[in-house]
Amino acid sequence: MSDQPTAPSGPDLSLGITAESLPDGSMVSGHVGDDAVLLARVGGEFFAVGAVCTHYSGPLGEGLLVGDTVRCPWHHACFSLRSGRAVRPPALNDLARWQVEVQEGRVFVRRRLAAAPPTPRGEGAASSILILGAGAAGSTAAETLREEGFAGRITLIDPDPDAPYDRPNLSKDYLAGTAPEDWLPLHPRAFYSEMDIELVLGRRVQAIDPSGGRVTLQDGAALRYDQLLIATGATPVELNIPGAAGRILYLRNLKDSRRIIESAKSARRAVVIGTSFIGLEVAASLRARGLEVHALGPDPLPLARVLGPELGTYIRDLHQEHGVVFHLGRTVRELQTDGVVLDDGTRLPADLVVAGVGVRPNVELAQQAGLAVDHGILVDEWLETSTSGIFAAGDAARWSDPRTGERIRVEHWVVAERMGQTAAHNLLGRREPFDAVPFFWSQHYDVPIAYVGYGTGWDRTVIDGDPAARDCTVTYYRGDRPVATATIYRDRHSLETEVALEQVAVHH
Repeated sequence: MSDQPTAPSGPDLSLGITAESLPDGSMVSGHVGDDAVLLARVGGEFFAVGAVCTHYSGPLGEGLLVGDTVRCPWHHACFSLRSGRAVRPPALNDLARWQVEVQEGRVFVRRRLAAAPPTPRGEGAASSILILGAGAAGSTAAETLREEGFAGRITLIDPDPDAPYDRPNLSKDYLAGTAPEDWLPLHPRAFYSEMDIELVLGRRVQAIDPSGGRVTLQDGAALRYDQLLIATGATPVELNIPGAAGRILYLRNLKDSRRIIESAKSARRAVVIGTSFIGLEVAASLRARGLEVHALGPDPLPLARVLGPELGTYIRDLHQEHGVVFHLGRTVRELQTDGVVLDDGTRLPADLVVAGVGVRPNVELAQQAGLAVDHGILVDEWLETSTSGIFAAGDAARWSDPRTGERIRVEHWVVAERMGQTAAHNLLGRREPFDAVPFFWSQHYDVPIAYVGYGTGWDRTVIDGDPAARDCTVTYYRGDRPVATATIYRDRHSLETEVALEQVAVHH
């Protein structure tokens, strides 16, 4: 995932702008030659970096300055203005930097600077770190370890032969047919060789032996470690319904997405069981492929328990405008060879059936190894499990949220990446608490919904704006305290909410 070509716009910064036109704490997007450049002023200093986020090409000039960093408005990646480094996911690649000069009250952006030198390796030279799972948490942890100078052995194990790749895209553009498969890898395979990260893919771990410091694979091979990170993710919940065996497709990995795409080629009518984020994104993608789509779920409104009635109503109406037929308040009685029978007897003809009814954390390996498990692998504020030297991150880990004091588990890509980053720091002995504010986004046709915070248990919502006008903020309250915000095309407000909630953690 990298920058997409962007036509130069804004002022030619090589010709200079007046310093007074750029007050402290502000930024301007312009260009130097054909390169889009962001010029920012922070504390009297001027910085020039690439103006386009390296995740999905978000316009950084529409983002937010926080200290000497800039945050992307789309998916909340964060970059250092001083070094160009991607300091917080979901961006993995750094920004380019330019030299800045101030002469007679004018600010000029000059030549492009060389990339910031990598951190010299030397830390942990004699140790070996084993990472179980090459998803968001595991792959980010491996990359962070190298970026932070770890010189020991890093082994990344995953049963998925295609990992690591951009999992959120599996239900969005890739499934819809608007993004090619070569967009999915987080990095080219050569990257892992260059970073000296050993990939052990397509092989499953059978057991963890904490006392012996080793894991055993299903083929009998044993791998030793000095420290271990468990990032095993989650598995889709499968429905136990008469006639379901081999009839329902689920979506978790690239193989699943390929299978749905292949089935969609010869299908005309699809039924999506579950009105979750994944279920509705699948419904939208199948509509983009021209299929007739029926979606069903037990709730009276899709996603209302998470997003509230206002956005639930809007999302239902949006999908209906695009041709999705809902069967709400309904469950499945049985599957037949050519259709789905609902609990009220309604029969829906179907050539393709996909279910998205939630996931369960993959905790079996941790449990068998004697680690504390309770609806997830229990970790402390440093993401260390009940066994010293073994950490856990991502969808399988359950930690104490510093804002609520509750143990929570979050199943979202950016959260998992940020956990992997923190876990890497703590594998190096940094003792850095994990206190990131949860963030996720969901795409429905051309409407993105950004969600910041942890709103489970909210008791009221306050809406500003109008979802139908694609301009709104919904704030979720628990008592008098705001705990989360969902926005549609109010990206800056989403970032400001993230910063405000971060301060709650600091003062908790």
